[in-house]
Amino acid sequence: MPQNRIVVGLDVGSTKVTAVVGEITELGEIKVTGFGECPSNGLRKGIIVDIDGVARSIVQAVTSAERMSGQKILSVYVGVTGSHIYSVNNKGVVAVGNRDGEISVADVERVISASKVINLPIDKEIIHVIPRQYVVDGYDGVLDPVGMVGSRLEAEVSIIIGANASIQNLGKAVSRADLHVDGFVLNPLAASEAVLQPVERDLASVVVDIGGGTTEISLFDEDGLWFASVLPVGAYHVTSDLAVGLRIPLNQAEKIKMEHGCVLSNLMPDEEYVAISNLGGHENRKVSKKALASIIEPRMQEIFHMIKQEIKSSGFKGVIPAGLIFTGGGCLLDGIAELAAEQLDMPVRIGYPCNIGGMIDMVNNPKYATAIGLVIYASRRMVSEEVAVDNDNSFKSYFNSIKSWFKDLF
Repeated sequence: MPQNRIVVGLDVGSTKVTAVVGEITELGEIKVTGFGECPSNGLRKGIIVDIDGVARSIVQAVTSAERMSGQKILSVYVGVTGSHIYSVNNKGVVAVGNRDGEISVADVERVISASKVINLPIDKEIIHVIPRQYVVDGYDGVLDPVGMVGSRLEAEVSIIIGANASIQNLGKAVSRADLHVDGFVLNPLAASEAVLQPVERDLASVVVDIGGGTTEISLFDEDGLWFASVLPVGAYHVTSDLAVGLRIPLNQAEKIKMEHGCVLSNLMPDEEYVAISNLGGHENRKVSKKALASIIEPRMQEIFHMIKQEIKSSGFKGVIPAGLIFTGGGCLLDGIAELAAEQLDMPVRIGYPCNIGGMIDMVNNPKYATAIGLVIYASRRMVSEEVAVDNDNSFKSYFNSIKSWFKDLF
């Protein structure tokens, strides 16, 4: 394997664009070596409304990451989000091709292809086909069937689907920033790579990434993605509520939200106040922190209710013992875990990026979970491809040596 293997994750969000550079060491560890961030222009609720504006934001974020890492960035893995994203569970069935019944990689590829046969609207495309489990001759729970013996192979998969136009526009924005797209990755899938612990993957768990314009939901069970969806509401709506309710500019509302925001009004004392200026900026007035929380709380209750309905509509019948893991910039409000646990009736924790080393202190924040998750996802994919190539080369070398031995013998 090469000594220096670089991957870059690009999170193009509604409020910010983040680029994270990761390096895979010889031991297979992933280290953050560069980071860049800038305000996002040209996106609304995860959908591009100005390609050139998005491209400029990407250039700024990538340039900062290049400067910090000392690496020239030519290609990126890009996160995909938006309310056009949804998931479908499906099955594929094939007969095992080998006469001796041993399941090969080709059999797995055929059954995955069979599972992709669905009625797909003309304006949609498949982003991911994620195997949840395989079934060999009726025996389920198989994670890797290659090498097993059987006559019938089934695959249960989650298919992630998105709108053609939205994905193509995102690709065009990246291209206008003079970058190549190595792959598109579903944002909730990437965020889960950064915040989920192995035990939470094995047990049923839900990852909720509250971004600026969207809230992304992914449900995992037995180390497989069961369900994913994106809600067109996020932390920006809280900011907007504060701006309207207090009659202040959006930038001031955002600052007040981040510095004094709380989602539980009963936790805030009546005697603590925040000084704010009116729209004209000529007069200052005081607003109690309790009043701020009373504006924020209803919006967060609405988002939690929508999350609960999405989980219910997923069709998942089991319990969720690992609970809900919040990540994203919108989960940093005080009291969010307590209110969510009360409304969703399950354990809740805040998910900080893990499973990665290097300059992690700079990005040790839930709002960077997706960008870091993209690096982890890309790194694992790169390592698995290199292992597959090494194994293939080893087999070819072994076969050639056997052929040479027979040639010398006869």
